[in-house]
Order: sequence, then structure tokens, then C-alpha cells
Amino acid sequence: MTNTHETTPVIPLPEAGARLATTVGAIATLASTFLAWTWTDEFPGDLTVTGYPGGLQVITLVGAALTLLFALAGHGVRGLGWLNPARSNNAPLLIALGTFGTTWYTIIAIAQELGGIANLEPGGFVAAAASLITLLAALGLPLHRDTDPASSGLKKALATVFGIGGTKLARPKALPSWAQILVIAAAFAIGLFVASYGLQAESEQFVGFLILAAFGVASLSRSGLSARLKALTTEHRKVTVIAAFAAAAAFPFTQNTDEFTLLAVSILIFATVALGLNVVVGLAGLLDLGYVAFLGVGAYTAALVSGSTASTFGVHLPFWAAALTGAAASLIFGVLIGAPTLRLRGDYLAIVTLGFGEIFRITMGNLDGTSGPSVTNGPNGVPNIPDLKFFGYDFGAEHTIGGFTLGSYANYFWLMLLCTALVVTIFARAGSSRIGRAWVAIREDETAATAMGINGFRVKLIAFALGATLAGLAGTVQAHVQHTVVPEMYVFAGPVPPSSAFLLAAVILGGMGTITGPLLGATLLYVIPTKLQFLNDYQLLFFGLALILLMRFRPEGVVANKRQQLEYHENDPIDVPEPRQSEETGAGIAKAGA
Repeated sequence: MTNTHETTPVIPLPEAGARLATTVGAIATLASTFLAWTWTDEFPGDLTVTGYPGGLQVITLVGAALTLLFALAGHGVRGLGWLNPARSNNAPLLIALGTFGTTWYTIIAIAQELGGIANLEPGGFVAAAASLITLLAALGLPLHRDTDPASSGLKKALATVFGIGGTKLARPKALPSWAQILVIAAAFAIGLFVASYGLQAESEQFVGFLILAAFGVASLSRSGLSARLKALTTEHRKVTVIAAFAAAAAFPFTQNTDEFTLLAVSILIFATVALGLNVVVGLAGLLDLGYVAFLGVGAYTAALVSGSTASTFGVHLPFWAAALTGAAASLIFGVLIGAPTLRLRGDYLAIVTLGFGEIFRITMGNLDGTSGPSVTNGPNGVPNIPDLKFFGYDFGAEHTIGGFTLGSYANYFWLMLLCTALVVTIFARAGSSRIGRAWVAIREDETAATAMGINGFRVKLIAFALGATLAGLAGTVQAHVQHTVVPEMYVFAGPVPPSSAFLLAAVILGGMGTITGPLLGATLLYVIPTKLQFLNDYQLLFFGLALILLMRFRPEGVVANKRQQLEYHENDPIDVPEPRQSEETGAGIAKAGA
């Protein structure tokens, strides 16, 4: 009788030694976070307390704990196999690298800001040495290497460590439906906690958070946990949508002040506009460099009809009417601009849309009663936009819900969350519809699509008008959130988003043609410049370097569209699953042969 039970694999002695050293180093790194790293509390986070980690020590603590768990999972500790279903040694290496980067960044920052390594306490030296030992030990683990003969040099090295290629997973144990739903809910709860922590982190602490988060995401991907979670969310789509919306809606309850809630509202506005641009660029393939102007059209329209004391119209419409008016105005402008220009292609269309964006900004600055008609107050814009009042609910007042006192921006956060959900639904429905398939056909080859009977001009005009409408809708909320609208808010390229350049970068960085891609890209491009303001003029330098590296090694974006991923990696090998052999299949084959 054949034994069907799996046997515990025998780990070679060098690998066992490397795992043991990684485990010991992770424990030492974890213990070092309970020691004082510096003697003064002038460094952000107060790293002077012994017995209680604070600031960047907490991030090192989390990284060391994850490294320890991955190392124990590699040792075959019962109950931890789920942590590394791919059985990859790259996962502990990546998280150890992230922990090392965070720890050494902290030590260097302390020495630089306080004036030398003399400001370090023994705990800082212990943390630096322990994290280095952990990383060196993790480097001794045999890695899962890229076997593609066409890959070479840096690309092959990155594919080896970060797992650009596919990841083979061990067959998981079947979980009951209720357990799968709990896993999905827990994943979104953890995501909410991590996002809240990252938004509240100070500048130095945010850099450490960013380092560990980047390597942590890579390690989860390499371990196979991301693929497992994606399979669960695909199987339970409705539960996933509900859990995602509930986690996002719970964000204001995790905040003590309105500071970071306002940041979250701005992120949602930027992400919604980026998703609207994704209709134009990602689906229809139209390069629009003046898209932020449609956001301005919606914002200015809402500002002028919402009862502002500076409005020249003297109209005060309810919000739903102001929102519809702003969206309709953006739609009209989209059709008026698109009708004479969408017969152009490529660079010519990009130049025309860039000109439209600049014309809009200059025109809004000239409608001041001196250079032109008195409509927008010129460079002063439209200030004193009142808070929304929707069915008696004052968005500008604090409200108590379940014992939590929430500020005014929590109300705008929920309103913008509903707008984002509406835009996501429209994008998903339009992308999978007949017109959406026509957009993709135009994007891939307009000549071939036209030859097959698709009216290219009409299809592109619909995409342009829909994208403009979605941007205008987001603009109506932006006007009430910021209580003022000025022309300088709608430029082609500025130090802080939203701008046309940042919107386009968010779509490309996140992944054209996807839903989560632009949302993720917009979040990163808004949060990182806001948190790293101490870099001043170097922000754009690092931003440019990041874009260069991304376009070189992952041109399809962070969240890749499958079609474009195949196009960009058409020479990469495809993992073909091996057929499973068992007694039943063998008996079936024998019976068929007989």
C-alpha cells in the first residue's frame, strides 16, 4: 500500500545553520528594540526609554518579528507553514533586508541630526549589529533563482530576489467558507491599521515605515501569501467588496484629529480623478496632458453655484444640484474640446490637450473684471465656499457616532468615499461593456478597429466625455472640502498633486487599464511628497529616479493589466502547472488503456 503522507524534508546542514543564525539574529534584533537607542528625546519618537519601544523602534520590532516567523516557518515549526506556502527562502531574506534598512536608517539619522554617533546608546549599537547579522545569515539561505536563459545582469538578480516571475505554491488545505471570510476580513483590518499608522507617522518615522512596507510587500508576494489572498478574494468577490468598503469607512474612527482625515479626503479626490483619467489613457489609449482642467471646471462650477459670498452669480443650489451642474459643465467642456481635436493621434493630441489645460488656468485668472468679464475673481479665486448641508446634516459640524466624536472632514471623507465607489462602479461596468471593448480595440490598433466597423471618433469622444464628467464630479467635492478655488490649483506640473503630470504618473505607475492600479498609484504619489517635505527640492529628483527604475523593471505598473503584462514580458518563460499523479488517476489511465 502506498504511503500518501508527506514526509518532513531533510534540510542540508549549511541551510540549517543559516536558518538558525537568522532566527538568533532576529531574536536579538527584536530584543534590541526594548533598549534605549539614544539619550535625548530630541530625535522624533523618543527612543530613550528602556523596556518600551517607540517611534522607529516599533517598525524594527515588527520587521524582526516577521523575520523570526519566516525563519521558524522554514525550520518546519508546526502551525507556521501557512506563512510561506511557496516554501521560498527569498521571503525571510527580503523582510530581513527591510529590517536592516529601517534600523540602519534610524542609526544614521540619529547620528546625522544629533551630531555624531556619540549620541547613540548601547541599544542602538546592538540593533545595528543584530540586524546586520540577521541579513548576512539570510543571505546564506539558498534562493529560488530565475531559470530564464534570456534574463541576465541586474534584471535576473531582481527576478531572483523579488520574484518577478511566477511563484509555485504548495496545495493548501481546504478551509470552510466561514474561515475564508474571516481571513479576508482580517486582511482588510490589518490593511486599515497599517494605513492609519503610515499616515500618522512623522517624516523620519515615515521613511522607515516606507522601507519596511516595500520589502514587506515583496516578501509577502514571494512567500505566496499574496497569491493565496488573491485567490480567496476572487472566490468571494461580494464579501471582498463589502470588507474593503467597511475598512475604508472605518478610517475616521482610527483618528484623533482631522489632520490626517483631511489628508485621506485629498487622497480620495486625487485617486478618483486618476481613475477617471484611466478611462481616457488606460482604456482608450488617448494621451491627455490637460486632464486636471476638467477637475477645475467642476470645482469652479460648484463654487459659483453653492452660495459663496464671492460668487458673481448669487446662486445657492443644494449639493446634489451643484454636483450635477459641475459634472454637466465638465461633460460639455469635454465634448467641446474633444470634438475638434480627437481626430488627432499620439503626440499631436497630447500637445492640444496640454494647451487646453493651460488655456483653462490662464482664462480663470483673467476673468476678474479687468482683463475680462467679472466671473471668477481672477487670481483671487472663489473663497468662502460654505459647508455642505444635505437633508439637514451639516458637514461642517462635529458629530458623535457610537461614542466617537468625529470632525467635519470625516463627513467629507465618507462623501468622497461614496463618490469613489460610484466612479469605480462606472469604470468597471464601462470597461467590461461593448463600448469598453471598443476602447481597448482602439487603443491596441485604431486602424484595424476602424476596418472592423468601429467608429473611432465616436468611441474616443465618449471616453473623453466620460473621463471629463468623472473629474468634474470629484471637483465639486474638492471645492467644498478646501472652501476655496484658485487657478494655481490646476497646473500641468506642480510640486504637490493634483496636477496633470502627477495624474498621468499615477495611472502609469499604478497600472493602466486596472481599477486598483490608479488608486494605489495616486495614494503613493500623494502621500510620499506630503510626508517627505523635508527633502525640499530633492523630492522631484527621487520621484524621477523611481519612475525610471519602475519603467525599466516593471513597465506594466505595480498592478499589472494581464494584456499589457504579456506584451511587456512576451519573452519571459510561462510556468505550466505539472499534472498531478495519484492512485486514482493512475487507475483511471490503466482502465482507459484496458
